[in-house]
Amino acid sequence: QVQLVESGGGLVQAGGSLRLSCAASGRTFSSYTMGWFRQALGKEREFVGAMPRSAGSTYYADSVKGRFTISRDNDKNTMYLQMNSLKPEDTAVYYCAARNGRSVKYDYDEYDYWGQGTQVTVSS
Repeated sequence: QVQLVESGGGLVQAGGSLRLSCAASGRTFSSYTMGWFRQALGKEREFVGAMPRSAGSTYYADSVKGRFTISRDNDKNTMYLQMNSLKPEDTAVYYCAARNGRSVKYDYDEYDYWGQGTQVTVSS
């Protein structure tokens, strides 16, 4: 089992940047495929991006591709989401998630563990 805690959210103007962190504790962080999801008010939780446990290729939703970057530091048990060129439509609660499987999945119900979320608000 792993516990996840997100941080780094806040209020930023359109065009600005934020970096979210997801700190993991418990079972070995490197055992998990890690993902980021977000949920805007009144909408379903959606995939943002993910990285397999081997820390190889990363996968992104089309809406964030070229603006967001996921990285992970297995020595620090931490995953990051660097968000650049933020838009008002990026406003949401951002969640990190972990799954026991080897491969990246795009559906939130494929993930086994979740953080509490961190609010990101982008003003126009």
